[in-house]
Amino acid sequence: MRRGTVYGIAAGAGAAIVGAVVTAAVLGASVVPVATKATGDIAVDAGISGCGTGWTGSSAGALTFDVKNTSIAGMEVYLQRAGASAQPVYLDLESIGTGATVRGQVTLAAGRYRFVCLPADEDPIDGPVVTVSGAKHVLDATPGIVPVTQNNLIPAAKQYGTWIESRLPVLQGEASALQADVASGDLAKARTEWLTAHLEYESLGAAYGAFGDADTAINGMPASGRTALDDPDLTGFHKIEALLWSGATPATIVPFTKRLVADIGTLRTTFPTARIDPLDIGLRAHEILENALQFELTGATDAGSHTNLATLDANLAGTVQALQPLRGILKTRYPDLAKTDAAIAASRTLVESYRGANGSWTPVQNLSTAQRERLDAQIDQTVELLAPVAAICDVRRAAS
Repeated sequence: MRRGTVYGIAAGAGAAIVGAVVTAAVLGASVVPVATKATGDIAVDAGISGCGTGWTGSSAGALTFDVKNTSIAGMEVYLQRAGASAQPVYLDLESIGTGATVRGQVTLAAGRYRFVCLPADEDPIDGPVVTVSGAKHVLDATPGIVPVTQNNLIPAAKQYGTWIESRLPVLQGEASALQADVASGDLAKARTEWLTAHLEYESLGAAYGAFGDADTAINGMPASGRTALDDPDLTGFHKIEALLWSGATPATIVPFTKRLVADIGTLRTTFPTARIDPLDIGLRAHEILENALQFELTGATDAGSHTNLATLDANLAGTVQALQPLRGILKTRYPDLAKTDAAIAASRTLVESYRGANGSWTPVQNLSTAQRERLDAQIDQTVELLAPVAAICDVRRAAS
């Protein structure tokens, strides 16, 4: 998403300076802001009156471009294969400020390329076609990515929203079962029902942005300096968790389970008219596990049930669901999609090895150092593989 941040999937970090926010939007590309041209760099102007001026031809291999925005407004610049529409982009320099210069490094095979300048609120400007001569296959060549447009993502958002909508009645039924158990005084059964309902909700991870305030009511965390037990404003799963595992009486818990059922009912009613932002889907597919790495594997969200690994397993299931509607987009754009699927599957197998035959889960606090390190490494690797999904699905303007 375009939020004025450095964001990309390059091998080599993008960095920001005053007047320039840059993105390495393709695998293998490297982008940094620069103040002066280095020996061997190709100076390229990007402006309204001339896009790509300065580059007339190169030999296949590693190339370094110093791209200067000569216009009076912000500019995005692509290095793209020349040809018909929907050609791969090899370098995406985002939000280059007026007069700013950024350095982009790519490795190109022989072919015909061009720079495309995309001024804010203006039509794209195609630069001249430039021939790169030499080898058609180059070691470590930068793979191009066909830009994803909002129109590409709208069907994926609708598909994902339909799946979410189908799960909300299940969630409400599970919350109602929890409420009935608490009302009858069967707190042992209520703990089981709490986990079932909570994991259902956690599997809906990519939809949180569309849930708005309902997410805070249903699955919010205590305020800073408070615990789930003593925060007077906290409602939802974590408040109920704290009460169920602290010896609270059914009478104390009932108001919160009733509120949970009501809040889920409201969500079920309002969600069909809500809109999952197509721009969020790829980002959420990555963020679900990124958040799990930060909050579940550290035990930060534990309010007494010690079921963080169960939540992590649900988050992995949610990641699979978030990826599903994106597969048509990713299969031609992300060469490591199969590796990503394998990493998610391996992560689930590892996490589920900590679930006992009776359905209980090992608390993260009880993991040995070696076990924790193995889990951290596996989830971290999976998060790393998911990062390109967010970048590939970052909506870009069509060049032509």
